Amino acid sequence: MNKRIKYLLVILTVFLQVSCSDWLELLPPEGLIREEFWQTKEDVNAVLMGAYSAMSKLDGSLFLYGELRADMIKGDVNQGEDERKVSQNNIYPDNWLANWNKFYQVINYCNEVIKNAPAVQKIDNTFTDYQLKGVTAEAYFLRSLTYFYLVRIYRDVPLVLDPTETDDADFYLPKSDEAVILDQIVKDLEENRLYAIADGLPTLAENKGRASKAAFDALLADIALWRFQYEKVLEHVANIEANKDIVLMPSGKWFELYYPGNSLESIFEFQFDQGKNQNNNMYGVTNRNAYRYDPSQRALEMFARRYAKELVRGEDASIKRYGDDDYIIWKYVGSAPDGNTFRTGTLQNSANWIVYRLADVLLMKAEALSQLNRYGEALQTINQIRERADVSPLSLVNSATIFEDAILDERALELAYEGKRWFDLLRMGRRNNFARKDKLIEIIVRNVPSTQKRILAVKLANPLGWYLPVYKYELERNKNLVQNPYYNF
Repeated sequence: MNKRIKYLLVILTVFLQVSCSDWLELLPPEGLIREEFWQTKEDVNAVLMGAYSAMSKLDGSLFLYGELRADMIKGDVNQGEDERKVSQNNIYPDNWLANWNKFYQVINYCNEVIKNAPAVQKIDNTFTDYQLKGVTAEAYFLRSLTYFYLVRIYRDVPLVLDPTETDDADFYLPKSDEAVILDQIVKDLEENRLYAIADGLPTLAENKGRASKAAFDALLADIALWRFQYEKVLEHVANIEANKDIVLMPSGKWFELYYPGNSLESIFEFQFDQGKNQNNNMYGVTNRNAYRYDPSQRALEMFARRYAKELVRGEDASIKRYGDDDYIIWKYVGSAPDGNTFRTGTLQNSANWIVYRLADVLLMKAEALSQLNRYGEALQTINQIRERADVSPLSLVNSATIFEDAILDERALELAYEGKRWFDLLRMGRRNNFARKDKLIEIIVRNVPSTQKRILAVKLANPLGWYLPVYKYELERNKNLVQNPYYNF
């Protein structure tokens, strides 16, 4: 009976979290136990939509994980205390950002689908092989994406491949090495890419908001770049470039990436619709009255008119000026690249969170090419992005380091506030056995008060400190976990 009650609560939680646009019409089950739930393909789709919904609700956290410790934002008066501590690298295991629980909720939904969908097909004769392989491929994609975030945030984490659906499940797994996790998710992605949904779904939101082959390729390219497997990066990006339906938006339409979203350039993005009670977190993080996060001095030097001439991606597009030293992040609050037209009404919390788009993967390609000493091709790709932004082309000396810095800057300009910057800096810092660790430290410390620069530089000298600790309460609950040695105070 305890097992039945526990499972009922899990399933009810899934449906409470799924306000899943109108991709599916779902009714919450009443009084169902496991044996009564997994009966139809609609049940499988319901839990899959639960995984998408749970993942999308992480958008505000993904912004913090991807930007907080980097150099493109600064905290304002309403910045949370734990967030401020992370931005200053004053991190302890009781910090809420060290809690990976919501990531594992997504993973558990995916594990439920992967395990139970084949059994449902044996019951529901309308559940075709094509549909089964499609939904399980989506579950593998979301699970892999979630683990890729976990690896970049925490490094080694527990690798959970089965759902925690019964009282005798193994809740207390130890951490697995980063390499083991990456091997697993690459294997899963490569084995399931063929079955990923293609274009032609009923709505634009589904085509851009569910795992397509291009989404698989983008994630595989990102993982390969993280692992410095440059030839594999080029292979996966080539698959995306072969898709003629995915193209760079012209400069005059660049802001359509964010409003209305789901542009021709988009590969995969979390969908939000405030009118259906599906609210993003980014308006609440970046609007002026929030007073939480503003563009940093580094960002102003890149985007503000008084420093830079950039227009397409600059002031009134990526940021907005109210007065001297008074700027906000504009991408998630504006509806036009004019610095004046705000999202209103139900549009305020409806900005999608872009996970992958073509400009992102093209810059991955440029980075891989430059590291392979194919400088001419790398420069051509960088300037392709710059031409789209109506800025002059670069001319660079053939040097992997010079190209690396130029690509970092181009990614900062193109992908500002999209949760990429910290991971880009980490990739640079890890490359070639930490050869440019000092460059990473230099970039990060310039964003903190002068009184903290020296202390922070010392802290960041240990690469283990680039990752977050295991949450205090996870260590208390799971005695098989071992703390990141950097945080053994």
